[in-house]
Order: sequence, then structure tokens, then C-alpha cells
Amino acid sequence: MPRNEMTPEAVLARHAAALERRRPWEAVWRECYDHVLATTPGSGGPMLYDATAADAAEQLSASLLAELTPPWSRWFGLAPSRALEEGPDAAAAAAALEEAAEVLQGHLDRSNFALEMHQAFLDLVVAGTGVLLVEEAPPGESSALRFTAVPLTQAVLEEGAGGRLDTVYRATMLEAGAIARRYPTAILPAGLGPEEEGDAPVRFRVVEAVWPDGHGGCGYLAVLDHDGRAVPLATGRFADSPFIAFRWLKAPGETYGRGPVMKTLPDIRTANKVVELVLKNASIAATGIWQAEDDGVLNPATVRLVPGAIIPKAPGSSGLTPLAAPGNFDVSQLVLEDQRRRIRAALLADRLSAPQDARMTATEVLERSAQTARLLGATYGRLQSELLSPLVARCLSILRRRGEVPPMLLDGREVRLTYQSPLARVQGRADAANTLLFLQAASALGAEAVKQIDITAATRHLARALAAPAGLLTPIAPTEE
Repeated sequence: MPRNEMTPEAVLARHAAALERRRPWEAVWRECYDHVLATTPGSGGPMLYDATAADAAEQLSASLLAELTPPWSRWFGLAPSRALEEGPDAAAAAAALEEAAEVLQGHLDRSNFALEMHQAFLDLVVAGTGVLLVEEAPPGESSALRFTAVPLTQAVLEEGAGGRLDTVYRATMLEAGAIARRYPTAILPAGLGPEEEGDAPVRFRVVEAVWPDGHGGCGYLAVLDHDGRAVPLATGRFADSPFIAFRWLKAPGETYGRGPVMKTLPDIRTANKVVELVLKNASIAATGIWQAEDDGVLNPATVRLVPGAIIPKAPGSSGLTPLAAPGNFDVSQLVLEDQRRRIRAALLADRLSAPQDARMTATEVLERSAQTARLLGATYGRLQSELLSPLVARCLSILRRRGEVPPMLLDGREVRLTYQSPLARVQGRADAANTLLFLQAASALGAEAVKQIDITAATRHLARALAAPAGLLTPIAPTEE
């Protein structure tokens, strides 16, 4: 059966097969979450003694939000393509795209984007894969966009021929009332109505599937797994997938990503164990280990080592005698400092945080930013392809359906998507610096070299490198034939 024609039974079968392929990853994810996030009561995870990894992971996820999609700040732009930019309608197109970008930014600011994006980045850092659901909000809300960070326990992914995670299954347990509210047009089977008063709520498994339909869009099907039967709840088509799955990095042949926490998990385990041993050694150093002769007068079971205690002893006996510690435990501090330094380096805590030295020059700050861009180069390129571009395309699709932005194609031939986040600007400044260095070198060669430079073209190239608004440039005058 073609992937663009999935039946309810096929959705459940493919979800079960993809879930089985995901099983080997679940143990690793559990280890990562248990050693980085605080263990919840009853989860059975290990006791945490060292918070270095938890603090560094939270800093990295917050830094990704600030560096890639900063709240209340424009981190993207819409610009006309090169052909449209040099045409007679360049000014009108630039103004229309700038207005569309402002509309989208307003909806992002009024939505829950920053809250859910931070949670998705936390999944990305810990498990290496994040999933963000972008839905259209009901009419009447302040924003047309609604975002949900889908936990990996619910999402099952499949990689397409293009290397993208284009097939997403989401399994949730919902009560009958929640199913009726989420799928109001669905015909529910008998016995799935509201429970009797006083009965314990019963949850049913609902699987949502989104897959490429082969025509540039995505198919959608929601299926209820009820008594071994696949009951369709909703079906439809999307111009852009509402599920956006993205990865930190991946190994060849693998579907799910690998995050920085997964890489440094051995160091996290070691640091946690060293702190546990240090605390045990401190407890021994505070209370001591004692031995006593059982002389009929001193009962070790009743001795309490508290200030002011009087402990009886027989004449001539040694009473309580402290045992010497087996060795010096100061070496643990050397091991712990090394492990903590490696954890912070792997989670980029020292790279993405603000510099602590107030005497750093502007050149040193720029070089620090350039080093950060080099470290995140591969990850940033993947996030641009798997997160940022699909995210803007999905949001514009929702706003276009509501009539708030004009129809546009983010294909580069009509409209270019530019990135204006702090991390993207570092790369743009490097490109602009190379151009300025060439212009300076050409000026040093004399007037003949300067004549070879097209100032208008150079200005427009610098505008593109620095992601300047297209409206700042004057339109190109049409040439006479």
C-alpha cells in the first residue's frame, strides 16, 4: 500500500512496528532523564547527588532559545528572491513581505511559543530529539497559533527518503469526554460514552499519524484503538506538517538523534557517584567509627554520641576507641573537578553563557561568538533545516488560511527565508567582514581598482549578509532597452 493511502489498520500496524524499532533507545533516554532531571516520586530512578549536569542542561536549552528563537525578538525575515528583488515590483514585494513577517511575529509573541519551545529544546538537549506540534488555535483567542512540546514517550518517528523525520505517530491515552471534545465529528463506538457518576475514568489509546502524501502536502489520520478494532476519528490533509521533529545530531543509519547529555552520560554517572562517596566519607568524618570492649558495663547498642553524654566504662578497660580512617579521600576532589569541567564543556555551559571577565575587548567578544558558531555549526545547520524552516512555513500556512498574510512560496525562487537570530548574525558578520576586507584591499590598489567595483551590488550583498530589512534599499531602476 502506498504511504499516501493509509488505512486505520495500517496506522496501528505501522505505529506498532515503528515503536518496536524505538525500543533500544528507551533505556538510554531513561538513563539520561534520570541523571539530568530531578527524579519524580515513585519513578524508581537513581538518587541524584550532583546537580552539575542538570544545571548545564537547563542553561543549554535556555541558551538555544535565546540564540535561535529569542522571545519578543525577530529571529526570522522574509525577503524577495533575487529575480523579484531586481524587478519593477521589488519595493511593493518587500513591503508586503515585511508586513507578513510582522504579522507572524505578533502571533508568536501572543502565543505560548516561548514556553513550549523551551521544553522542546530541553528534550533536544537530553535525548537528542525534540517534537513540536503547531496547531491552529480556535477563533477568538489572542493568537492563531498554539504550540505543544510533544514528549518522546508519545512520539514515534520514521525517516523519509530525504533524510527528514516526515512521518510522525503520536499515541495518547484519553478519556471518552476528551475524545469527543477533540474529535467532535467522530462517530464513537457503543460503550464509549461518558462514564457513570462515581465510576473510575477509563482511558483509551488514540494514535495520530502524519505522513507525506506524495503531492507536496501531508496526510493526517486519527485512530482509536478500541477492543482490538481500529476506529477512525478524523482524517484530513495539511499543506505543511503540524508535527515538527528535529535532532541535535545523528549517526548514519539511525532515526533518532543523539544529544549532548547522551555523549557525556558516563561523566555524569561518575560525578554523581563521587559526590555520593564524598558525602558518605563526610558522615564518617563527622560521627566517626568506634570500637569498645564488651565488659558488661558498656553496651555499644545504647551508646549515643551526642554533646554532654556520659558513657560508663569499667575500671581498667579502654572504653570507646576511635578507628582511624583507611586513607585520605582528598583525591575525590580532583576527580570531581575534572568530571564537572568535562560535563560543562560537553553541554557548552561555558561557551553559551555570558562572559564573566568584564575586561574583555569587543574583538575578544566577537571571537568568542565565532568559536560558539563553529562549535554549533553542524547542529545549527540541522536545526535550520529540520526546525526553523518548517516552523515558519507551518505558521505562515495557518495565517494564510485565515487570510492574514498573502499566499507565498518559501522556495527561494519567490520568497527567501532569512534568519536574524543572534547565532545567525554571527555567521552573517563573518561574511560581511570578508566583503569589507575585499573592498578595503581594492581601495588600497587605487582608483582603477575601485572602478571595477559595483557599489550597488556590494551594498545589496552586505544587506543580505547582515539580514537587513529589504525596505531599507532603494528599488533598482528598470534598464532601458
